[in-house]
Amino acid sequence: MNKILVLNSGSSSLKFQLFNIQSVGNNKHNSINCHLIASGLVEKIGDINSTAHLKLSDTPSGVKTRLNRPISNHKKAIETMEFLLKENNCLNTVEELVGVGHRVVHGGEDFYQPTLINDNVLETIQKLSPLAPLHNPANLTGINAIKQRAPKLPQVAVFDTAFHQSIPEHAYLYGLPYELYEQQKVRRYGFHGTSHHYVAKQAADYLGKALSELKIISLHLGNGTSAAAIEYGLSIDTSMGMTPLEGLVMGTRCGDIDPAISFYLAKETGLSLQALDQLLNKESGLKGICGQNDMRAIVERSNQGDIKAKLAIKIFCYRIKKYIGAYLAAMNGADVIIFTGGIGENSAEIREFSCQKLQNLGISIDSLKNNQRVTKQSDQSIMEIQSLTGQSKILVIPTNEELEIAVQAMKIIQKK
Repeated sequence: MNKILVLNSGSSSLKFQLFNIQSVGNNKHNSINCHLIASGLVEKIGDINSTAHLKLSDTPSGVKTRLNRPISNHKKAIETMEFLLKENNCLNTVEELVGVGHRVVHGGEDFYQPTLINDNVLETIQKLSPLAPLHNPANLTGINAIKQRAPKLPQVAVFDTAFHQSIPEHAYLYGLPYELYEQQKVRRYGFHGTSHHYVAKQAADYLGKALSELKIISLHLGNGTSAAAIEYGLSIDTSMGMTPLEGLVMGTRCGDIDPAISFYLAKETGLSLQALDQLLNKESGLKGICGQNDMRAIVERSNQGDIKAKLAIKIFCYRIKKYIGAYLAAMNGADVIIFTGGIGENSAEIREFSCQKLQNLGISIDSLKNNQRVTKQSDQSIMEIQSLTGQSKILVIPTNEELEIAVQAMKIIQKK
């Protein structure tokens, strides 16, 4: 039985999913069939109050095993993960795996596709850390922890930015001196690429068409939010930029703003660069507008008449609508609009508000269909919600970045 592990390493956390490689199927997009065995999370690494839990996918109740113990570093986190997997008869040791797939946030211009990790790849990921200082170093800790534990085990980096490397120069360059791109690599990179690629392929399968035949607007709406214009299988534009701060309004990130606001605030309030970074990334977005970044709570408050919650939703959805319009213009229409991510999959209100008054552009939601619920466990996991008069298909598709990472990593390992 072939098993592959997917890791998403944060600065103080380790998310993991274990898959069984069951067979090679006939799916024209994913020839590798992966079945989820277990998933888990180690939190508060480096804290005396560290916790770890594991959930089995095949148990009816989704039983969890939970541990509370000090976990000093990522090496200990890997050992804790192994312990949980062994205790639940999932895996005896990581050395039994066929490989490990890692989510790596920033691949810059160096990585266009998933890549087998070696010393040169590790060095390049490290060099790219200034572009993603909160993410790449954390991703590297997970890679190095596995390397220490099982030096010969194949590891594959799957980059958030890779899918967006097809964006043309006129769309990824900013209106800045060109030497800033040449010397400092200042440009749009985009993120959530693994998710956007996955749901686009799912849409093509659902519609019985080749991805290369479709023009798709993909909306990944969660605490981090981004839009992507996918024309005939290639990303041609995306809302996030050089960093994940640009674009749509997010849980705690501001999204698009006038750049001069930062200069103004520094001058008028004396805020340091570090404080401004904290403000724009951690204290803005939905949280900045209404004090919360959980959309479920915001919608509930809005339904109870809370003025700031209503405003936050209007701002959030208006920005989405603007990007839909921009990408309709960029691609001369869209065959499919996809809603995905925690908010995109679960909030009928946000989907409806984001598509209001777009009927003349061929986008119209059927309220009855929209208010159904989609579940990842359902055989009918994709929900079609456009009205009879809508020209564009509107699909709600659960994303599965970990599955996509497992599939992509396995393809690389098979070529090894």
